[in-house]
Amino acid sequence: MAKVQITDTILRDGHQSQAATRMRLDEMLPACEKLDKVGYFSLECWGGATYDACIRFLNEDPWERLRQLRKALPNTKTQMLLRGQNLLGYRPYSDDVVDFFVKKAIENGIDIIRCFDALNDLRNLETAVKATKKYGGQAEIALSYTKSPVHNEDYFVKLAGEIEDMGADLICIKDMANLILPYDAYKLVKRLKSATKLPIVLHTHDTTGTGAMALLKAAEAGVDVIDTCLSPLGSGTSQPATESIVATLQGTEYDTGLDLNLLAELADYFRGVADRLTKDGFRDPARVLSVDVKTLQYQVPGGMLSNLIGQLKAANAMDKYYDVLAEVPRVRADFGYPPLVTPTSQIVGTQAVMNVLMGERYKMVPQESKDLLAGHYGKLPGKVNEEVRKKCIGDQKVITTRFADDLPPELDKLKSEMREWYQTDEDVLTYAMFPKVAPKFFEYRQAQQMKIDSTMLDKADKTMPV
Repeated sequence: MAKVQITDTILRDGHQSQAATRMRLDEMLPACEKLDKVGYFSLECWGGATYDACIRFLNEDPWERLRQLRKALPNTKTQMLLRGQNLLGYRPYSDDVVDFFVKKAIENGIDIIRCFDALNDLRNLETAVKATKKYGGQAEIALSYTKSPVHNEDYFVKLAGEIEDMGADLICIKDMANLILPYDAYKLVKRLKSATKLPIVLHTHDTTGTGAMALLKAAEAGVDVIDTCLSPLGSGTSQPATESIVATLQGTEYDTGLDLNLLAELADYFRGVADRLTKDGFRDPARVLSVDVKTLQYQVPGGMLSNLIGQLKAANAMDKYYDVLAEVPRVRADFGYPPLVTPTSQIVGTQAVMNVLMGERYKMVPQESKDLLAGHYGKLPGKVNEEVRKKCIGDQKVITTRFADDLPPELDKLKSEMREWYQTDEDVLTYAMFPKVAPKFFEYRQAQQMKIDSTMLDKADKTMPV
């Protein structure tokens, strides 16, 4: 039995899950020299919501963040999370944009791309996976893990075989809501190890208090890599704490070989970052570290729960909280049991809120719900409630092809639209991901550059001989 390797999520999912993705690059870089010495399988440091948070809240260029992290981590594989055809935005992009994005991500420093689709529709991953392989990256394809009448061990084992056939380098069990219980993790990893030749990765959270136990049982079943997060931003809504798992496996056949003293030094540093995030109101320890077994009952991930609460508070309807939680699984069943992960978690959650607030189910239906039911996001895993579909989209045709097949190339059009802000090809991709937010970021960046140029000119004037 080979030792278990670790992907640490402190630079991405750790602060996304606990602190609204608000860790800054200047807080990451001082730790990189030590992070690079640990001997991790990889460091997850980009993708997910980091791109959005960089330009929307932190006034950072996500591409510059990636380049600087790559330079600061010369001995460690860097990893990102990609939403398949949706990339890091919230809509499907044309194939030329997907290919170009993956090319630039790898050029700027990404080694491993973990690619997932909310519906496990592998057609939505094909372009990104082909591009990853073409440009020299490692393709880690994720199974979006969930439980439903159609999602069982046989479903995931069959899916894993199809993923292997796609040319994946690794298979990840992506459990975004900590639904995989310890013995289920053991059985699924065992079967995947028998059914495929690929390394198996387990990603989970600790929301229900079972995450660390699931990782332990997965190790006993032969898992190759597990996701953990250094303790200052680990556990609770994040991944189980790195140090705890390393200590647990030490001296066993699964020993990670990582140095607990070095991890303790890193934890000391990131404790200060976590304190800053708490002080600035981005991290609520009481909420993010509490055990919430409602997740097992309603399958609502932490981020989705926050969105529901926000929507109910805005409507002054917090008294409807448990009604909405009970409505979520009903909407999910009507919609064919999609796994609840971005963007389907937001779609199902918002529809549940509207059903409860309107007092009539599907009286108000957002466009995203209609698109999901019309096949725009891909093939829904289970049988859709046809009465609900009819009520929501009428006689609109349900597409059964891959939605991106009907998208014309759009890279040149995007370049033309944003030419007034263009500085690099990466800027075109930033605009493509967030066309409403990106211009404000570009204008901020331009103002900062002008300020720097003005300062340098002043200094030059003062040193000129009279």
